[in-house]
Parts: sequence; C-alpha cells; structure tokens
Amino acid sequence: MDFIAATHVDEALDAMADLDDPRPLAGGTDLMVGVNLAHDRPTSVVSVRRIDALADMDTRRIGSGVTWEQLERSEHRGLAQAARTVGSPQIRSAGTIGGNIATASPAGDGLPWIAAAEATIVVRSRDRGERTIRWDDFFVGVKRTSLAPDELIVGVEIPNEVPEIQEFAKVGVRNAMVIATVSCLVMRGDDGFRIALGSVAPTPIRARRTEAMLSEVTHITDDVLDRVAAMVAGEVRPITDHRSTAAYRTHAAGVLARRLVQRCLV
Repeated sequence: MDFIAATHVDEALDAMADLDDPRPLAGGTDLMVGVNLAHDRPTSVVSVRRIDALADMDTRRIGSGVTWEQLERSEHRGLAQAARTVGSPQIRSAGTIGGNIATASPAGDGLPWIAAAEATIVVRSRDRGERTIRWDDFFVGVKRTSLAPDELIVGVEIPNEVPEIQEFAKVGVRNAMVIATVSCLVMRGDDGFRIALGSVAPTPIRARRTEAMLSEVTHITDDVLDRVAAMVAGEVRPITDHRSTAAYRTHAAGVLARRLVQRCLV
C-alpha cells in the first residue's frame, strides 16, 4: 500500500492525481473501521492530518480538517450541538467534518446542519482546480457523492446568512456514543423555518413541504405543531435495518421535528 503524509494541500493533490485509487485520511474514524473489519482494503492512502490550512474555521467557512472537538465551540449553535453528540472525546478530537461529508453516511451527524445551512462543499484537484458543489448535488446516495477520484474536500462554505436560532437532536439506542437512528436540525430565521433530517433517506433531506406550511402560519399552536409532526413523517423515506425499523424512524422523525420547532420558538 502506498502511503503519503502530506503537509501542504498541493502535496496532497499531487498524490491524489498520481496514485491509484487514492483514499484521503484525516481522523480515520470511518476509514479505519472498515480496514479493521476487513471491509476495506485501500491500495493508496493520502494523509491530510498535518495540513494546517484545512483546520481553520470562521463564520462563513469551515476547513475540512476541523475536528468535532473544535466544532463543539462553533458559533453555529446547531452544529455545536451535533458535534457534542459524536462518539467519545477521543473520537471528537480525531474525526473531522470533511471525513463526515466524504463518508456520506445517511447517519452522519454533521449532515443535517450542512443541509439546513444550505452549505456548499469546496473541492479541489491538481488538474482542474477548485469548484463548489451544492450540498444537495454533492450527496447522491448512501455513502455516494459527486466527488471525483482525484478531488479533495478542502472546506465547507455557507453562502448566505444562517439563522442564529438553531436546535439539533438525534435518537439512538442509547444516550451517548451512538450512531443516529434519526437526526434532525431545525433553524428559524426571518425567512421562516428550515428542517433537515438524517438517517431517514439515502441522503440528508430537507422537509420542504413542512417548511412551506410553516411559512404560511402566523401563529404556531399545538395543532400546528401536530401538523409538523405528521407532515415530516410523510416526507421521510427510511428503511428497516439492524438499528431500527422504518416505522419507528418515521414516527421519531415527526416527534423530533415537532420538539425542535417548539424549542425554536422560545
């Protein structure tokens, strides 16, 4: 196996272009699980852990090498809440937002925030330079993205102002260090509500019909909150697997969305 420990972005891009089927490695919290279980046998690995330029973040851009531990202190409340639910302290100090995006698991804890923030994924290659991809064009299926083999995720950009009022929650089989059975992120701003969900479809989704309904409501009552739960349950497309049933995920998605919309009113 070829292994390159890059210290600069250009060095990593050269390796991504020249190696056969290169796999970027940051925290290794996803890739190494597959390797340890013999589900994954990469022929070449490009470590980007030592690239300081990928570990910067501000209000409008988050480097792909920013760890969950760093994101716990993010000024974006919903993202910080999501970060605190990721694994153990050891996992949070190693795992990165870029790895979460690249893995594209429906259960990725950062992905509902990416969807609600309407973020774009910034990718770069040696031969074609940099491009940005809308979040809903980037995620194309379960653990599938529109990333080219020689491209590296270098950051996440938030193109518009993100509402300050944000709430995140997830449901799992225990209270901590759990992969989400359902996750939900709700934002409330001048333009209305944004409701994003994970683990209920092949990719993160927005509950667009529910958002549209809320935009037409002048006063949110218990009846409206009940409609939120029912409508969100109608917008998800979950599966039954070893973590949960489709019926439970459908119910839980509605319950979480109702609770978070209500929290955003306080």
